[in-house]
Amino acid sequence: MTAARLGTYVLLGVVGVLVAAAGALVQAAWFPGGLLLALLAIGALCYGGVKATDTRAGGVVPAGAWVISVLFLTVSRPEGDFLFGAGAGSYAFLLGGMFAGVMCATMPKVSQPGSGPARLGK
Repeated sequence: MTAARLGTYVLLGVVGVLVAAAGALVQAAWFPGGLLLALLAIGALCYGGVKATDTRAGGVVPAGAWVISVLFLTVSRPEGDFLFGAGAGSYAFLLGGMFAGVMCATMPKVSQPGSGPARLGK
């Protein structure tokens, strides 16, 4: 683990928190376009993290930060204020974001180190 890679993971985590906060506001404000935009943002961040770091952890870190942030935002305060309403859009944002994060962190094929372009077995 190099300092640059660790810094990249920290940056991905911070951006994951920011995407969660922005998505929480946008998904209800511009329904259904805002919901699609918020889900596309977390999917793009996780996929971009995988491609930028060339490891699956590059997708897990922003997805984990996103999930923790969104779950923190769902807690209601003693004054009765809360950020998410009880509607289908909020649940689609929560479950869809988790699904997008898991899908992007597990599906892409990560390149193998040390493999050459030559065909084996000849």
